[in-house]
Amino acid sequence: MTIGTSLNVMLTLGLLVTGFGCTRTPVRAEDPAEDRPEAGNAAGGDQIAVRPQDESGRATFAGGCFWCMEEVLDEPQGVSSTTSGYTGGDKVDPTYEEVSSGGTGHAEAVQVVYDPARVSYEELLELFWVNVDPTVNNRQFCDTGRQYRPAIFYHDETQKRLAEESRDRVQRTKTFAGPILVEISPASEFYPAEDYHQDFYEKSPLRYKLYKFNCGRTKRLEQLWGKHADGRATQPEKG
Repeated sequence: MTIGTSLNVMLTLGLLVTGFGCTRTPVRAEDPAEDRPEAGNAAGGDQIAVRPQDESGRATFAGGCFWCMEEVLDEPQGVSSTTSGYTGGDKVDPTYEEVSSGGTGHAEAVQVVYDPARVSYEELLELFWVNVDPTVNNRQFCDTGRQYRPAIFYHDETQKRLAEESRDRVQRTKTFAGPILVEISPASEFYPAEDYHQDFYEKSPLRYKLYKFNCGRTKRLEQLWGKHADGRATQPEKG
């Protein structure tokens, strides 16, 4: 057995043992519901939507698993916070279990608060595009269902125009087959996800890497975008 084969087997076994993914509630050693009263839960905990004072410094994107989108949207200089959550649906204060069942209409999304003087909305759009598969509309990588649809939720007419222009530009310049199926919709109420989902890539790095590898996210992004996959080639890290 080669080293590469051994690694794949270990990763696969690790995923089976831990039994997690964006499509299921992750296994966690600690984080009982009673330790996170600010998070929604099956009993109906309250959730408060993020409302930054500067509306021009807010952006909302959906690109499948919000763990993965939060990681890349955290990177640019000028981003002050990212929050994983749910938006675009009908139910008030949805829980993760409700959203992941596909019955609420919400998408897993990330809301970004940023300083427009340091990072532009156009730059965030560029980062969004190279981190999604825009050729599918009810699936991203291994996660299926409308809750994993790729979408840009605009907060004003300027964002709408820029989002549409970026979509048209991708359609003209793309090197892969298929139309662009990313939804562009007005932003609606955003409900932060439960606390254990926030910054999951930092809180549970091994579980996160196992999920991302087995989901085939990086491989598919490289097929679509080449060296720009994950946005690492074009976006500076925070300093």
